[in-house]
Amino acid sequence: MQIRFVICFVVCAIASKVSAQSPTISLLDTSRKVSIRGLSVVNDDVIWCSGSNGSVAKSVDGGKTFTWQTITGYEKRDFRDIEAFDANTAVIIAVAEPAIILKTKDGGQTWKKVFEDTTKGMFLDAMDFSKNGMGWVIGDPINDQLFKALSIDFGDSWVSITGLDENNKLRKGEAFFASSGTNIKTSTDKVYPNIFTTGGMASRLFYKNKTYQLPIVQGKESTGANSIDVFKTKAVVVGGDFANDKDTTNNCVLIDLKGKTGPTFTKAQTPPHGYRSCVVYINEKTLVACGTSGVDISYDSGNNWQLISTQSFHVVQKAKNGNAIYLAGSRGKIAKLSF
Repeated sequence: MQIRFVICFVVCAIASKVSAQSPTISLLDTSRKVSIRGLSVVNDDVIWCSGSNGSVAKSVDGGKTFTWQTITGYEKRDFRDIEAFDANTAVIIAVAEPAIILKTKDGGQTWKKVFEDTTKGMFLDAMDFSKNGMGWVIGDPINDQLFKALSIDFGDSWVSITGLDENNKLRKGEAFFASSGTNIKTSTDKVYPNIFTTGGMASRLFYKNKTYQLPIVQGKESTGANSIDVFKTKAVVVGGDFANDKDTTNNCVLIDLKGKTGPTFTKAQTPPHGYRSCVVYINEKTLVACGTSGVDISYDSGNNWQLISTQSFHVVQKAKNGNAIYLAGSRGKIAKLSF
């Protein structure tokens, strides 16, 4: 009798723990029929989103309410990435030519154009900032050279980095995906001062002025790396084939950045369940990835992934100063992931 009681207690305790860890996705807003690919979560309460049709959304109450706006003069532009610093300050980039970067310092009431490039073929893809205000923007190749712009003042001003450089030369059909604004990470850390990934006909890691072939699916315009996130000396890359978004072939790569001769790469044992456009570390062991065919979670640093939802999302982000996790996608869909 006592043994049965102990067994029952253990089983119930395990079931309770599993239940407590089961993540749930709650929709917060679907009021705008726009595609959202830019998402920046300042803290548990302050959330900024950007997307098509010149749209920007902001919440200061943890997603209970969102204030939407269409930026005057940019009604037809697609803002694929956003970086927010607080409830008043944010930077957005518009893809395609002319390449434009806007910044607000008054919570979105007014936006100032801080960068413009009218070069034919311009297409800005992603942006990231370090904690001290250094920011990088990357864009599709111009004359076979990847486009980069640098800011050292939280996006108030930008300088294009031009000139022929073998390390910045992209291969035929190699470019960046503007799918979630997360294929670049910028830091003041010596481990990765600047790291980004390409996709398409070729998919590579650009790290410390060197390039490395990624063991991820590639060879078509719709294939390759879409997103990277870094935790200390570890990194995870996700992608796949967005034209076949349920295919799991070589869609996730684990990277060890501390190798003596450069980063080392391994493939996930149980990959995400399809094409994934964004990945984010929740902590050292837990990661979340999302894409058009669903949302996955890993509890072992990206080695094995579990499908937790078949809902479509483009981007997922964790609060920079907090624990809240939010997702966004097409048709103005914004959601919160809770454990």
